[in-house]
Amino acid sequence: MRITVDVKAGSNRDSVELIEEGHYMVHVRAPPRKGKANAAIAKLLKRHLGRPVILVSGRTSNRKIFEVHE
Repeated sequence: MRITVDVKAGSNRDSVELIEEGHYMVHVRAPPRKGKANAAIAKLLKRHLGRPVILVSGRTSNRKIFEVHE
């Protein structure tokens, strides 16, 4: 399953909000440099969804696509 994630990196909190089925808003404290925010997003999504995720597209974008493994 693939999900769309809108990201606010460098935020003052770490959180995951469901916008609609398959679309999330994620805030992370990590800065958007050297992949730190992407790693923090993947870790937060894994904890929230209870499944591993892999970034499929949007490495440098504020909108990302993740593959959720079942």
